Amino acid sequence: MNIRTKYMWNCGLCKILFFYWSYNLISPIRASPTIIKLNSTETNVLIETQNETNIELFHWEDYSVLAAMLIISCAIGVFYGYFGEKQMTGDDFLLGGSSMGTFPMALSLAASFITAIELLGNPAEMYMAGGQFWMICLAFVLVVPVTSQLYLPVFMRLRLTSCYEYLEIRFCKSMRVYASSLYMMQMILYTAVAVYAPALALSDVTGLNTYLAVSVVYIVCIFYASQGGMKAVIMTDSFQTAVLLGSLAAVLALGAEKTGGLDAIWDHARRTDRLHFFDMNPDPTVRHSFWSVVVGGTVYWISMFCANQASVQKYLSVERVSQARIALWVSAIGLVAVYSVNFATGALLAAHYAGCDPIQAGVINASDRLLPLYVVGQLGENRGVPGFFVAGIFAASLGTVASALNSLAAVALQDLATGLFGIKLPEEKGATIAKWVCLACGALSFGLVFAVERLGPVLQLALSFNGMTGGVSLGLFSLGMLFPWANAKGAIAGGVFGLALVLVAGGGAQYAQLPLPRLPASVDSCPATLNITSHLSIDPTENQDQAVFWLFRVSYLWYSSLGCIATLLVGLIVSLITGATDPADVPIDLISPPVVSFLNSLPIKLKKALRIPTRLGSERRRSSSVRPPSMADDKDTRRRRRLSELAGGVFYSDTPTLTRGHDNLALGLDSEKPPPQEYKRTSFKFEPPVNCNNPQTSSC
Repeated sequence: MNIRTKYMWNCGLCKILFFYWSYNLISPIRASPTIIKLNSTETNVLIETQNETNIELFHWEDYSVLAAMLIISCAIGVFYGYFGEKQMTGDDFLLGGSSMGTFPMALSLAASFITAIELLGNPAEMYMAGGQFWMICLAFVLVVPVTSQLYLPVFMRLRLTSCYEYLEIRFCKSMRVYASSLYMMQMILYTAVAVYAPALALSDVTGLNTYLAVSVVYIVCIFYASQGGMKAVIMTDSFQTAVLLGSLAAVLALGAEKTGGLDAIWDHARRTDRLHFFDMNPDPTVRHSFWSVVVGGTVYWISMFCANQASVQKYLSVERVSQARIALWVSAIGLVAVYSVNFATGALLAAHYAGCDPIQAGVINASDRLLPLYVVGQLGENRGVPGFFVAGIFAASLGTVASALNSLAAVALQDLATGLFGIKLPEEKGATIAKWVCLACGALSFGLVFAVERLGPVLQLALSFNGMTGGVSLGLFSLGMLFPWANAKGAIAGGVFGLALVLVAGGGAQYAQLPLPRLPASVDSCPATLNITSHLSIDPTENQDQAVFWLFRVSYLWYSSLGCIATLLVGLIVSLITGATDPADVPIDLISPPVVSFLNSLPIKLKKALRIPTRLGSERRRSSSVRPPSMADDKDTRRRRRLSELAGGVFYSDTPTLTRGHDNLALGLDSEKPPPQEYKRTSFKFEPPVNCNNPQTSSC
């Protein structure tokens, strides 16, 4: 039996197993719902009882839809792993050979940010507190030009498999290891939350077996991510995005038809004060205001787009920076569309449950169960719709985990194995090693998945946890790309202080457990047989418990801003105190192009005061002008050199001796001429030093 026949046989066995799993995924626990007609509101409320005849919530159509999504996802991994173009090197596996299309990459980028947590949490947010959080869509639009102009050109010119390698080139190895370790911890725990929380929410309403659901998601995801690499991840994400969007549209369309149309839904949302979008209260302790959602949310999403390995890795999967810029706009439009549909669905839930709030009625115990409750109870008569909905939730989980696993493999190989331990990986075995590392990262994340069982509201938890580490990483990249005076000591001090600050804020908030605000809800139309929990607070105002320290009451949406600003401020102050780096010693490709343009536009006197060369970036050399290509270069190096030049950069590996000093060709300074007299001193403090310091190095 040859190898292709063997894998086809294994794939056939996988199909049989998936059909079996999909049938048993929900069948082990049978719900017993009763549909009760509420005369005053003419709506149906699903009420679980133990005395009624068992009703099967899922039918063969639902099983088929769910199984088909899982099988197709695996089939894509099998194709790219065993039947597509052979993957030999690490870049082939981790970056897709930088040959991916613009549109698939854009869909994959959006899919990696659309988690199942948001799909369940956003409608619940609209139901509980109104539409203020929808203004996060403005953040998606604002993020694109910031990413495209400030950060993306640097990544595309350097062509680093791991974005954290930039921190070693700009500062020192310690910062690279620090940031990459934070990312690995963040993503391993975040993927656990992103898979477990939705599975738990579905289990409470549909009877879904939580542990089996989590296992299926991880097994499927680890399989196609570890076998097909970045190509499989991107193409599978594209397919899963279609499933996700289709399921959301189907739920909203069918629900609106049953509720009286979108006009009736929006009219109810307006009457119940759910369409307030401009709460201009500047108090940072207000959970969702215009400022926290738009400003704080923008910084959060900038950290996700600009300081996140999963995002940068996908940018590098295409050849040109123009492709990445188009993909950013497409992904932003996709995120706006998904969030808009999500909040429209939340308005639908509010109209449907206007007379009998399921939470106060005791039908469910958390807001993220609302949408599954509605789909199963009200749309279950449409065969296949519940299965389509669950497939959409699973697709979101798969997309999040697959992107995380591929990026974790890149960080583990490039930053830990090569960067920290100095292990040189053979090119011809790069893809094989990456596959095993990807599998190991998936197993580690799966092992931690059940540790998040008792961790508060899932939407707020997930965003705040990402914000804690993402803001610090954004601060470090911003310190390097936007401020050429920053040095390694400043980066270390800023990174440590910023992380400590957000951990105190986030940890204190979790400890304090302040109650979340919510809009008033009615239980007047609930049947008398229900166990109404009338003691629940429905106070629509924010909790202002002054006994809790103000930092613990700060909105979770400000965590990224706190971490980023603290990192920048402390980093710059410490850099100035310890001797700021001379901008002439920083390779031009490590500085953001708009910053270079701005510095070049300054008056001569101000340039002298800031130690800015008069010709910063005025001449740009190609990699081939520094060192001609050699046949001794491996495949990945030749590819990166070409793509770096395509983006207008100088491939940094070709200039190891030119990364410091005034003879840096990348800076556009003539090495045959002595440096200008006014720039001889390469560091400066608040107090002028007595003796000139030597040029700074990248050692910490």
